[in-house]
Amino acid sequence: MLKARSADRDPTPGTLRAVRDQLGLDDGPSALLGHWLGGLLHGDAGTSWVSGAQVLPSVVQALGASLLLMAGALAVAAGTAAAVCARTLLLGARGRLTGRGPGGTTSAVLAALPEFLVASVLASVIGVRLGWLPALGWYGPRWLVLPSLALGLPAGALLGRLLDDLLPGAFAEPWASAAAARGVPPKSVARQAVRRCVPGLLPNLGLFVVGLTGGSVAVEQIFDIPGLGRLTLHAALAQDLPVLQAGTLSLVLLAATAGLLARLTARLLIGPALRDGALHSPHRAVPPAPRFLPLLYGGLLAAVIGFGLPRDALTLNTTARLRAPSPEHPFGTDALGRDVLARVSHGALTTLGTALAVSAAALALGLLLGVLPRLSGPLVDTAGAVPPVLAGLLVAGIAGGGPWTPAVAVGVVAWSPLAAHTSALLRQERATTHLAATRGLGAGRWYLLRHELLPAVLPPVTRHALLRLPGVALSLAALGFLGLGAQPPSPEWGLLLAENQPYAERAPWAVLVPAAVLALLGALAVTAAGGVRPPRRRKRPGSPAGPPPEQARPAPLPEHPDALLRPPSTSTTEKR
Repeated sequence: MLKARSADRDPTPGTLRAVRDQLGLDDGPSALLGHWLGGLLHGDAGTSWVSGAQVLPSVVQALGASLLLMAGALAVAAGTAAAVCARTLLLGARGRLTGRGPGGTTSAVLAALPEFLVASVLASVIGVRLGWLPALGWYGPRWLVLPSLALGLPAGALLGRLLDDLLPGAFAEPWASAAAARGVPPKSVARQAVRRCVPGLLPNLGLFVVGLTGGSVAVEQIFDIPGLGRLTLHAALAQDLPVLQAGTLSLVLLAATAGLLARLTARLLIGPALRDGALHSPHRAVPPAPRFLPLLYGGLLAAVIGFGLPRDALTLNTTARLRAPSPEHPFGTDALGRDVLARVSHGALTTLGTALAVSAAALALGLLLGVLPRLSGPLVDTAGAVPPVLAGLLVAGIAGGGPWTPAVAVGVVAWSPLAAHTSALLRQERATTHLAATRGLGAGRWYLLRHELLPAVLPPVTRHALLRLPGVALSLAALGFLGLGAQPPSPEWGLLLAENQPYAERAPWAVLVPAAVLALLGALAVTAAGGVRPPRRRKRPGSPAGPPPEQARPAPLPEHPDALLRPPSTSTTEKR
């Protein structure tokens, strides 16, 4: 506190004692927290330990700036999500979606771009070089455009992919076929399909609202926006406890409000169907579409890593600083003359390994807590309110800094979107007609969970976890970008971006190569989420060919009605 207040004063024992007496540190944490909570009841959030100003006005002002930025980012995200789902909506509304494999490579690349990198590119190119929009400050609507684009484009791409994953199941439900048969306009069918899928995404949308408000620390830093995330980060770095407590409490209350509104909106959209058990399961067990894209992206990523591993990633060569790509250095060199290809390859071992471990742990924990919504609901709202940056600061303050600090910090909050998604899907799956019929036949809870609920929920949640794999890597990179993760000379990808960011104009390859590898990881995760199956060889024109799977003849009905309850035979299963 002495350093934060007056760096030129000598830390003598008497001076430090005066600071401790003034702040009441000898009373202990419990007494300080109780006194602060008591003041909150009277509208007093205390005074800043650093500036001595009242905390509540500054927090309210920062919250207003963050909410305005969040509104602009949500508008950009909505437009981006609509563009991602446009093709699926168009084909599904006209009944031409059969056999279409999941796409979204462009959206995967967009979702995998780091927000701070998008912000840096927009600020340097559009704001500084072209001068079209202001790139620094917070003085009016024109200053809102670039940070809203930096936050909304990746978030909208991820939301669009989640919605695009649910739409084919909605278009395959009986109501869509009946609407097409009655001549309902395609626009109405598409609108109802979106309405059918939105309740499953509303909990994640609430978490996105909180993430865009408190998790936009790097973007607020780049554009010099006095938002709540930046205020909380500075308070945590300065150990300004009253400001940190007030900012964190604001984020928690915002998360609780967003979660409550999401649940109420879901009730309004599908409340009667949930009550009457009249929903159809939108998740069908279909084989993966024939596609080589995951193999292509995986091969490219493996080739980049394998080609750079034999190279030295730590040797300095000041005579070869910021050299352009050449046969000797295929991806150029950085500001210290180190080979960029070697550093990207060696950094992949830690970045990808940590991201995979954190994603697997988040998936397991999200599924486990998602099946217990009454227990996990408050935990999801609380964990979703804590940005990874703030979690990194808390973990670093408790356990100290180190290479595993970002992994623990991201893992603390990464499970909450998956748990929210699991709870939302389970809520709808419990209201399906086939589950009511199975329950009527005497199936118990354990049987329903193992044979009906988990098989329906596990595939989409796993795909969601794969979609978030680049996001986990981005969170790790963001912590490294802010200096909370690995320290130099580690080749961790976030640290690479942070080190080379000042030289983006002179040596763009030093920044674009790590960003391109992150985008390649996002494309691999999204395309692999749809499954991998090489196409079969086409039969020659003279050979007999059976009908395609979607046009195969249905199995004959059994002679006795009781046989309808028996499992299908092997031959029928193969035909289906």
